[in-house]
Amino acid sequence: MASQPSESNDRQRDDAARLGFRLTLPAQILVLFIAVFPLVMQLYISLTDWSPLDGTGWWMAWESWNNFYNYPDLMADNRFWSALWRTFVVMIVCVPVQFLLGLGLATLFADNFPGKRIFYSILLMPMMVVPAVAGYMFFMLFQSGGPVNDVLSTVLGTRVSVAWLSDPTLALIAVMIADIWQWTPLMFLILLAGLVGVPEDQMKAATLLGANAWQRFVTIVLPKMKTIIIIALAIRVIENFKIFDTLYIMTGGGPGVATETISVYIYKLTTQDLIWGYVAAIALAILVVLSIVTVFAMKRMAAARATA
Repeated sequence: MASQPSESNDRQRDDAARLGFRLTLPAQILVLFIAVFPLVMQLYISLTDWSPLDGTGWWMAWESWNNFYNYPDLMADNRFWSALWRTFVVMIVCVPVQFLLGLGLATLFADNFPGKRIFYSILLMPMMVVPAVAGYMFFMLFQSGGPVNDVLSTVLGTRVSVAWLSDPTLALIAVMIADIWQWTPLMFLILLAGLVGVPEDQMKAATLLGANAWQRFVTIVLPKMKTIIIIALAIRVIENFKIFDTLYIMTGGGPGVATETISVYIYKLTTQDLIWGYVAAIALAILVVLSIVTVFAMKRMAAARATA
């Protein structure tokens, strides 16, 4: 007799689960279509030589089927690897600088001081600027007769007229400065959220035990912020990998291809060369790389939570 109520409860739970599944099925199908269809279409196009210039729709791309030839071409494309290398250079320089600056500012803003809200608002302003507008701002700043050279002339006491955006090395440095200026506030905001979440009682206990500020930071703050740090770094790595707006406004990928990152290269292939099958292959390869980075970050985040 005791098993009858249990069986009734199990049936009710099963009925509720089936009802919930039926009610959410349309939304699940829509989400699946939105996520899967573009990916499948991209894979399909990447196996062809289709272009809008063919005069046929993408659904007829099978007429120019080339199997997997786009991928060997990709591996042998020196311009692709150069663009990818520049993207990594920008990422390797910008992300650590943004992290260190963001962490330093977050540590500073964790304490109260006069005018904190005003400085806080000012500090977040670069993040609110549209990237294209930021690109135009820095394009003007780094002109030969622009404010940057004027400041350098004042400091050095001699006329400086460096052609920042015409020099291959200096142009890339200018782009990285612009990226650091705009996205350090985002890193600061994420790290500050993690910093204020560190238990205050542990900090006080460590202080009573004689730990100095550096020891408290290393033994308490950083371990507690592992998850937040991984999230912040993962976001900036992925976003930095896709840098386009600011860079394209400032240099257009030039001089020559000196500042051409992978996003700019894909844009040029898409809009100028119109070889969309090859572009789809590149985009799919980039998607795989970014997916690997995301999975790695999630695993590190899970490990950080387990050890916290």
